[in-house]
Amino acid sequence: MTSTEQAKLWLNDTFDTETQEQVQKLIDSKSPDLDDSFYKSLEFGTGGMRGVMGVGTNRLNKYTLGQATQGLANYLLQQFAGEEIKVAIAYDVRHNSKEFGKMCADVLTANGIKVLLFKECRPTPELSFTVREKDCNAGIVLTASHNPPEYNGYKVYWNDGAQIVPPHDSAIINEVQNTKFDQIKFNGNDDLIEWIGEKQDDIYIDACIENSTYQNIGKDNLNIVFTSIHGTTYATVPKALRKAGFKKIDLVQEQMVPSGNFPTVESPNPEEPAALQMAMDLAKIVNADIVIGTDPDGDRLGIAVRNLENEMQLLNGNQCNTILTYYILDQWKRRDKLKGNEFIGSTIVTSDIFFDIAKRFGVECKSGLTGFKWIGKMIRDTEGTQKFICGGEESFGFMTGDFVRDKDSCGSILLACEIAAFCKAHGKTMYQYLIEIYRDLGLYFESLTSITKKGRDGAEEIKQMMVDFRENPQKELAGSKVTEVKDYQEQNCLYLQENRREVMDEIPKSNVLIYYTEDGSKICIRPSGTEPKIKFYFSVKDKIESEADFKAKLVTLDEKIELIKKDLKL
Repeated sequence: MTSTEQAKLWLNDTFDTETQEQVQKLIDSKSPDLDDSFYKSLEFGTGGMRGVMGVGTNRLNKYTLGQATQGLANYLLQQFAGEEIKVAIAYDVRHNSKEFGKMCADVLTANGIKVLLFKECRPTPELSFTVREKDCNAGIVLTASHNPPEYNGYKVYWNDGAQIVPPHDSAIINEVQNTKFDQIKFNGNDDLIEWIGEKQDDIYIDACIENSTYQNIGKDNLNIVFTSIHGTTYATVPKALRKAGFKKIDLVQEQMVPSGNFPTVESPNPEEPAALQMAMDLAKIVNADIVIGTDPDGDRLGIAVRNLENEMQLLNGNQCNTILTYYILDQWKRRDKLKGNEFIGSTIVTSDIFFDIAKRFGVECKSGLTGFKWIGKMIRDTEGTQKFICGGEESFGFMTGDFVRDKDSCGSILLACEIAAFCKAHGKTMYQYLIEIYRDLGLYFESLTSITKKGRDGAEEIKQMMVDFRENPQKELAGSKVTEVKDYQEQNCLYLQENRREVMDEIPKSNVLIYYTEDGSKICIRPSGTEPKIKFYFSVKDKIESEADFKAKLVTLDEKIELIKKDLKL
């Protein structure tokens, strides 16, 4: 069926008048947007949905979201037959998020399901926390994380507070795919909605403080600059910092105003230095020790600290998580809390330094696919046998303890500020603390390259790139022989020097390739599951003997990554 034929199906009475008018306008104008809006159905995948808002099967709108929610309702009614079913719903600052949140609530209540709906936008980790704290059967959050303003998204959480994983994910997907647009129940029952807000914030913040802080040294003397980058954490993070005992908090006031336009930044992504520029400028004025920013739905955080030249420098996700993980395990060891059955969580594209940290403190490091839902699954699968301490991934996400089953900027910020205060009280910076860790375990240096390929042609290009890297693996990178190629889609590991393969099925299938070289370099290649991008994760390493070695070794390692990129023709 052509895009035009598919579009004409949206001109019947199943769809409201406004939608029909917008579709007819696309058809009449012969707009190129018609093909992109209807050439396929927006996929409800294992991570939910994320896409551009607008009319059409390949857009996020009342009907594609309604279809997803009706499918979820069908599955919940099967799984919890005869029980009172409760679903918590949160949403971020994006355009239409509040309306989409109420619409999803209407679909659920029309199916007899009770809904706990946040009155205003709130962070994703607070939704994860609320699902467990309120004994909900599931949760929904409307967010597109740090995507551009035209995007929105939809994520589903199960009753453990983590995003859906097997077997529930595929079963829900099946229900969604089998739901027709004319089967969506939009006529909700407001009597089944419980509105939640500030009181729930306080419960969540108290849990963050309880699970993410260890000592109270130097908090009065730490200068903090914080920005929510127009996102949801305006309601939680400043309040949590003050409640935890931090006194000197400067806010980037222009960016504390929630807005789906993100008017002061090109991208509300704390991974990008430009997103924190206003905070960095304020840091110079107030002589801040640490700068922190969060993404729109408040699960990711970016941290900048003073480097060896006393200038503010943005840490990458691996560096942030290295500091947080090492500090937590050190605190557990000092308190004699490590009993031999603990573990930390990581992902296959994250730095291997976390295996070294785990070994240093005698705990296990479990590694899973990209996404915190897999760390959530690790926690659920080991409850009663192993104790989860913390977990993180390179994309600026971290979680402390298991009270939230997703990456959580609030708890991570409290911990980071405690470490910064502790370091300052002992005459050093967090940056110097990181170098001390590298002296102990080895210097790891990481870099990320993302290549964007938009539209149908772009998707085909990315697909072909993965085929080429899979079928014709590099033999050498930056002068070091490639020893292993781990293929998580084919679930095998190719040992190039021995020309043999081993089955590798302990992790679910995923379209990811990892190259390892003789000198310890690691290159991960992965198409994004939420954006039209293919990502290349580089990790190289060396040893350092002193702080004086650090800068020179960083230059050498950066040059090595550039050579690897050249060999990969990037």
